[in-house]
Amino acid sequence: MRSGLLLFFSTQFVCSVLGQVSYSIPEEMPKGSLVGNVAEDFGLDIKRLKTGKARIFSRDGDKYVELHSERGVLLIKNRIDRETLCGQTTPCSLHFQIILENPMEFYGVTLEITDINDNPPSFEKSDVKFKISESVVRGTKFILDRAFDLDVGVNGLKSYTLEPKQHFVVKLHDQADGSKNVEMILEKPLDREKQEHISLVLSALDGGEPQMTGTMQILITVLDANDNAPVFTQSAYKASIREDSPVGTVVMAVTATDADEGSNGRVTYSISSIIENTGGVFEVNAESGEITLKRDVDYEKARSFQMNIRASDDGGLGDSCKVTIDVIDVNDNQPNIQIISKSNVISEDARIGTVVTMINIEDADSGDNGKVHCYINENIPFLIKYSTGEFYSLLTEYELDREIATEYNITVTCSDEGVPSLSSSVTLTLKISDINDNAPVFERGSYEAYIMENNTPGVSIFTIKATDADWNQNARVSYILEESSINGVPVSSYVSISADSGVIHAVRSFDYEQIKDFTFCVKAQDGGSPPLSSNVTMKILIQDQNDNPPQVLYPVQTGGSMVAEMVPRSAVGYLVTKVVAVDVDSGQNAWLSYKLQKATDRALFEVGLQNGEIRTIRQVTDKDAVKQRLTVIVEDNGQPSRSATVIVNVAVADSFPEVLSEFTDFPHDKEYNDNLTFYLVLALAVVSFLFITCLVVIVSVKIYRWRQSRILYHSSLPVIPYYPPRYSDTLGTGTMPHVYNYEVCRTTDSRKSDCKLGRAGSQNVLIMDPSSSETLQRMQSERNILDEPDSPVEQKPPNNDWRFTQGQRPGPSGPHMPYGTHIRWTPKNGTRATGGPEVAMGTGPWPQPPTEAEQLQALMAAANEVSEATATLGPGTMGLSTRYSPQFTLQHVPDYRQNVYIPGSTATLTSNPQQQQATAQQATQQALPPPQASAQAEPPKAAQTPASKKKSTKKEKK
Repeated sequence: MRSGLLLFFSTQFVCSVLGQVSYSIPEEMPKGSLVGNVAEDFGLDIKRLKTGKARIFSRDGDKYVELHSERGVLLIKNRIDRETLCGQTTPCSLHFQIILENPMEFYGVTLEITDINDNPPSFEKSDVKFKISESVVRGTKFILDRAFDLDVGVNGLKSYTLEPKQHFVVKLHDQADGSKNVEMILEKPLDREKQEHISLVLSALDGGEPQMTGTMQILITVLDANDNAPVFTQSAYKASIREDSPVGTVVMAVTATDADEGSNGRVTYSISSIIENTGGVFEVNAESGEITLKRDVDYEKARSFQMNIRASDDGGLGDSCKVTIDVIDVNDNQPNIQIISKSNVISEDARIGTVVTMINIEDADSGDNGKVHCYINENIPFLIKYSTGEFYSLLTEYELDREIATEYNITVTCSDEGVPSLSSSVTLTLKISDINDNAPVFERGSYEAYIMENNTPGVSIFTIKATDADWNQNARVSYILEESSINGVPVSSYVSISADSGVIHAVRSFDYEQIKDFTFCVKAQDGGSPPLSSNVTMKILIQDQNDNPPQVLYPVQTGGSMVAEMVPRSAVGYLVTKVVAVDVDSGQNAWLSYKLQKATDRALFEVGLQNGEIRTIRQVTDKDAVKQRLTVIVEDNGQPSRSATVIVNVAVADSFPEVLSEFTDFPHDKEYNDNLTFYLVLALAVVSFLFITCLVVIVSVKIYRWRQSRILYHSSLPVIPYYPPRYSDTLGTGTMPHVYNYEVCRTTDSRKSDCKLGRAGSQNVLIMDPSSSETLQRMQSERNILDEPDSPVEQKPPNNDWRFTQGQRPGPSGPHMPYGTHIRWTPKNGTRATGGPEVAMGTGPWPQPPTEAEQLQALMAAANEVSEATATLGPGTMGLSTRYSPQFTLQHVPDYRQNVYIPGSTATLTSNPQQQQATAQQATQQALPPPQASAQAEPPKAAQTPASKKKSTKKEKK
């Protein structure tokens, strides 16, 4: 419950207390209870509490109170027990500060804890015993132990009651120091004979609501008469002790006397009551009355102790006195330094007097021992200044510069004035944050760079470098090409610069003859805000390269006319002419030298090496030619050297008519081509490459043919292919007879004769070479390889779709040629054949070997066919239809109805021409190809003879 509010404000130093407020709450409030609204009382905004990181600073107050920044109120953090916190001290208050940052402010808060009646009165002892003589008169006083109530004010101890009230009453007796003694007064005389033991109950009552009590039992033994009580020499005693005194130190001694004798006069000392929680610190000797230190004392916890000493005799009579012991402070506590608020980083542009850190310093000692002085290390731009109370502020004394020092280690030392002096220190690390206060600085005031002309675009020319004393982003330097123009052209079309590295690149290829140097500005800019920059001048010098050959100015070379210099015959050392040449390059690349490269007569003329003058060396004789041709070469001094040639025609004559007659038909020489050698070498290389390629192809073809022959004909026995008589398979549609057409062109020289074989439709033609020792199948495969290099040699399986029985067809397979074949006879009895893309030769073994009778019948049939066919042969014609290959072996039973080819003969033998014709017509009707296939068939073309080839070759040459 909030019972009081005190609010005041003061305007002091920037770090002094800006306001003070006091609150009053009862003790034992539950956790989370509201103490007060500091935001409202101090006039602070809730946002200010949040941004200022408001918090409570106190040595002990933060244990009991917490600040709720969201609401701006103070709340109970832990239950507060006033008796534990303050004891008997009134008023009981907590002092703490509310600290704000950015800017640093703090507000003082005083929290008064009011007492509630939560503690009953209590006695140190639960019972006490008295021995009272029966002779004690009425009104005799007996000192009782006082009760102790931890509560204060109205809740403190108020009254005592004694029950029963038969013999005694209780009264309070005021003393000079304001305290009250509890006295038990005898109102009715005792009678040991009636009642030897009396039991009383002393009750202590407080003034709280509800009222609380504490009790102590009094046991009284009635004795015989003892009429004198002990008496102290002083009613109050006072002593002092150093806080560093060891345990067992005698503080003082009290003395009491008793007029009685014997046991009634023997005095015993004891501590009757302890004030302000000093119990257990001291003890008294029961016989001597010496008070000794029982445990260590601490000035910072208790500065004085009070107690009542009672002296009693054996008869039960007694007296009491008050003893006060003061604790003397000793410098045993060093200053305690605590950082309230600090900044780890401060900007280098902070103003002088900026608060960096607030420090709270406390010394628990008193007097000079508690006086503290603080100082910091020297040679730093800071100072420490006393603010108020126990607070000090660390301020900036001079301007800061991060480039001089990036951080400071500040040692704060505080010492007291005690003897010996005690001190403590704390070290603070303060970093200086950077601001963009330094512009980039180039390593030089200006730069020059050289680059050779005819450079590659994009090549690196030079690298400039600028540094910035700032840090991080403020020190990140970017390079920018300042806008300018060179001969009206923007500088960016000449060079570029890398923004990060400062590398300058050439954008174009430079020509020394057009521009020799140019100047531009480069700006270095940092990444600060706002950015700082600096400029530097860059000059690029173009270096000359020998990229221009000399140019001959005189004599002028004309293509259509001829100019000749005339030299008299009698001249010696005569200046014929002077070759004048220039070179647009510079330096040694433009130094020219003249040499005589070729001349009709080298012994007649010479050329000046430096001036190019052509002079005669000797006198002209009759043997010298009238027409002289000089070739002068002009070379520069570059690396590599470049040159130009000029031709000078000289006429050796004494008069102009002679010159004119001699040079009437002067041939105009062709200009020499510098690339002539190159083209000749290139042509030779091409020819050589083609020759080697052709040679490799020919060898490869030969090897390929040889390997194919080895694969297809690797057998120890001769193979006789069988070809079905007069029939062939036409795409699986049936069979048709063979019809052959022949054109034979014969000359007196048989090696140059041409033979053309043609067929109509899808007829098959079988060609045989009588002088060849190979089988027809192998010859046909070679022809296919020559005519179609890309088509592989393929042997197709025989077609089973024969329209004859096994008795009519002695062989299982046969050849078929869907396309026509042309045969060109070569001088060496070789053939050159062209055929369709799929010419297949079928071969296969006979089911059984022929018998001798079958072989004899085959020979007789062959002889009969030869005799019948001889009459049918006309001059100039030759039938080449065959059935068997030249290597004939009777391994199979032949079909005697078919044609027979006799090795060594050019005749085709048939047994019955009329029968063959009829059979062929019938097979043609049964196995005609589709109309589309007939339409696609091409007529046979006439083969070109060697004679016709020669004629066409001559025409091409013409």
